[in-house]
Amino acid sequence: MEERQECCHKTKERLEKEYKDLINRLSRIEGQVRGIKKMVENDAYCPDILIQVSAVNAALNSFNRGLLASHIRTCVTEDIRQGKDETVDELVATLQKLMR
Repeated sequence: MEERQECCHKTKERLEKEYKDLINRLSRIEGQVRGIKKMVENDAYCPDILIQVSAVNAALNSFNRGLLASHIRTCVTEDIRQGKDETVDELVATLQKLMR
């Protein structure tokens, strides 16, 4: 029988306000994406759709910047204080992925 390996992902407990703020932002972005889908379904003019896609990209980038800042201020700072230097490598790898 094949042995199943358990996945070990890190987690982060967030304050209720932070959690709600993140979910609300994602819900707004989700609404924007649904709006774009509706535009395509309704044969909207291509430049109008492209402008809305650009707005979604900007919203996702803003979400990423906020989440990254929070991650650095909390998780990364705490790990460095605890001597977990591998967190810096993880942060660098994450930044490299974000900058593709």
